[in-house]
Amino acid sequence: MFGRLGGWCHDHRRIVLAGWILAIVIGNGVMSSVGTDYRADFSLPDVESRQGFDILEEHFGGQGTGESGSIVFRAEGGVEDPRVKGAMEPFFTQVGEVAGVARVVSPYSEEGSSQISTQPGTEGEIGYAVVELDPDVTFENALLVSQDIKEVQPAVDGVQIELGGAILAEFEPPSSELLGLAFAIVILMLAFGSVLAMGLPVGTTLAGIGAGTVIVGLLSNLLTIPDFATILGLMIGLGVGIDYALFIVTRFREQLHKGDDIPQAVRVAYDTAGRAVAFAGTTVVISLLGMIIMQIGFISGLAVGAALVVLMTMVAALTLLPALLGFAGGRVELTRWRGLIAAGLVAVALLGFGLRIPPLALVALALAAFVLIASFAFKPLRGLVPRPATKPRQETLAYRWSRFIQHRPWPSALGSVFLLVLLALPVFGLRLGFSDEGNYAESTTTRKAYDLLAEGFGPGFNGAILVVSEVPAGTPQAALDRVSQALEADSGVAFASPAVPNDPDNTTAALWRVFPTTSPQEAATTDLVERLRDRVLPRATADTGLEMAVTGTVAIQVDFSTYLASRLPLFFGAVLGLSFLLLMAVFRSVLVPLKAVVMNLLSIGAAFGSVVAIFQWGWGASILGLDGAPIEPFVPMMLFAIVFGLSMDYEVFLLSRIREEWRRTGDSRTSVADGLAATARVITAAAAIMVFVFGSFLFEQDRISKLFGIGLAVAVLLDATIVRMLLVPATMELLGDRNWWLPRWLDRILPNVDVEGHGDAGSETPTKVPSDVGR
Repeated sequence: MFGRLGGWCHDHRRIVLAGWILAIVIGNGVMSSVGTDYRADFSLPDVESRQGFDILEEHFGGQGTGESGSIVFRAEGGVEDPRVKGAMEPFFTQVGEVAGVARVVSPYSEEGSSQISTQPGTEGEIGYAVVELDPDVTFENALLVSQDIKEVQPAVDGVQIELGGAILAEFEPPSSELLGLAFAIVILMLAFGSVLAMGLPVGTTLAGIGAGTVIVGLLSNLLTIPDFATILGLMIGLGVGIDYALFIVTRFREQLHKGDDIPQAVRVAYDTAGRAVAFAGTTVVISLLGMIIMQIGFISGLAVGAALVVLMTMVAALTLLPALLGFAGGRVELTRWRGLIAAGLVAVALLGFGLRIPPLALVALALAAFVLIASFAFKPLRGLVPRPATKPRQETLAYRWSRFIQHRPWPSALGSVFLLVLLALPVFGLRLGFSDEGNYAESTTTRKAYDLLAEGFGPGFNGAILVVSEVPAGTPQAALDRVSQALEADSGVAFASPAVPNDPDNTTAALWRVFPTTSPQEAATTDLVERLRDRVLPRATADTGLEMAVTGTVAIQVDFSTYLASRLPLFFGAVLGLSFLLLMAVFRSVLVPLKAVVMNLLSIGAAFGSVVAIFQWGWGASILGLDGAPIEPFVPMMLFAIVFGLSMDYEVFLLSRIREEWRRTGDSRTSVADGLAATARVITAAAAIMVFVFGSFLFEQDRISKLFGIGLAVAVLLDATIVRMLLVPATMELLGDRNWWLPRWLDRILPNVDVEGHGDAGSETPTKVPSDVGR
């Protein structure tokens, strides 16, 4: 099937290329006219914070349930200074007229009279206005609101004005993908020694990402997809897309070296590497879609968005790439000096754009154009770059390394496991939670607003807790006062407001605002929420008929973390179980998939441990401009899905080649060395590309982008080195022919999924397969 698909796309390459171009152009046109509607939905099943929101919606007109930001300002002469007041009041009026703003609560109004600092040292110097946005505000709307507010913001001597709240935070489009692309070009050039062979994976991947991004953008109008899904999809798609095309192009060139003509080399490459790519890509998509088990709109949107981008990069590798191989032909083996120099300058230009240094980028592009033009006058630039002689497989470093490990299997296996377990130990200190705005870069207005509020009103002011209850008819005021007193008496509470009735003349619900003594992300704040729910409020409302609900942003985050943590075992079990079954069907073995699952868990655990040590404990975090904070509750699940899928990629590419050699020779020892030698270079290049692509996200300001970048880069690095180069050859040597053991009864009921194909000119049967193994 895959050989025929690759052959058809090669033979009809003009139709395939035109179809891809038209699809992307038309898709972008439709998306431009329809627009996108990225949004985050953190709604949970029937948890206490949601019950509290329902009460606020019903009795308080939704107060506190919508998105809101703040305008925080500090005046040297005090916020009540007539000069300051005369400038800020008209400003707040203008903000209230901005499209997308529902209302503004000024500190100069009666309702906002408590919005001026009373903390010793800053008394009267810091004030803030609450900016409530429309209930249906989208990510794009919020960006426009933020820009409009800045346009009307006055410049007042001695007054510092900052925009607070994540919804109004500054947003810079990510440029890290350009850094990753630049590194990918360099690595591919080193691995292939050919400009065309480098350009094919890059071009194919960009087409797949482009198509996937269009589909995700259109689907955002139908599904709840957060804006971060585009960044995540780009991050994963760039890594896996180049990898998939890289494996196919490598096998294509290998067949050319064996003497196949272009069409036959394409068919064999797709009948072997193409099968492995299809299976590996499907595994990644299944792992990502497994997050739908969590039954949360936000998570499901991320899963669908990332899975679609991966799917389209896989489709591009299976359809567009054979067409491009047909156009390139045997020229993939040739590189001219002009192409090599120009490709290097393009990589420099991408680095310049990625690091936001336009002059460097423009100079590099100008030099690249000059080299291409000058090549028509200077013959040496048109000359071919000499290629090093290809070594026999048994003389390669990878083959010798595999034999070295196979002669020392126990030390290699035990040493690798010890190192991975050591790196994974911090996982036992994992604390799930949401980092607050204090983790934004110090240069951002969001962070400055956060710090001003913490200074003027206390650290807990940035994470107020709302306590609400419906009030049965006839409830005495003393019962409400008891609640106020109990809240105020708790050691973790800096200030608790008296009960605020929804209607003083006909009270049916009451609201209390509680400000903790600690910041929103601290464990003590989470403990306070749990203590209020479990002990403080039940005791204060005994025999009163009041049913309290602790809600607000902090309480929602606590419930969100608890809910996700409770469902993680189900998600892990589903992904592990399905992957085990798929690998068992593919490799006709019980032990190979079992080892794969265990090894992947070790590498994922080590990556998790690194994330906890850096982002939660703060080891070396200052280098990245970060402070220690809890790990966002959706990160372990998403890292697991992504890393497990990517790990399976390398597992499939390596083991399919080992099994292909074993089916051909029947020698379990040499098949491991031959399979590793045949794939080591391409796996190393693919892993290096992923490490640099993911690692480049460290240059983003967003903490979550950095977290994903570190986690994915460390996981891929460990998987491609410690696991693939040490654990796999060592354990396969220890098990020998038992690697391929499969009970007869299980062999009969398992479907036969062939990812090895038939690399020897389409031979349908292996030349040597021991009759007593694999049954």
